[in-house]
Amino acid sequence: MNPAGAFVIFVIIWWLAFFAMLPTGVRSRWEAEDDGVEGAEPGAPVDPDLKRKAIRATYIALAATSVVVIIIISGLIDFRE
Repeated sequence: MNPAGAFVIFVIIWWLAFFAMLPTGVRSRWEAEDDGVEGAEPGAPVDPDLKRKAIRATYIALAATSVVVIIIISGLIDFRE
C-alpha cells in the first residue's frame, strides 16, 4: 500500500467519523435558556463544539486507518484479485 492510498483511506474514515459525531451533545437555540442572539434560527445549535469533535474524529480515524492498513499490508484481504 502506498502513502497516497493510506491517506485516502484516512480522509474517508475521518469524514465518516466526523459526520457521525456532529449531532452528539448539541442543544438547539430553542432548548437554551438565553443564548444572547436575537432573531437567530431556533433550530441552530447553541455551541456545536466543532474543534473537539474534529479532534476526536482524528483520533478515531487514525486508529481505524491503522487497522485497515495493517489488514491490507498483511494480505488478510487482497484487493488485487
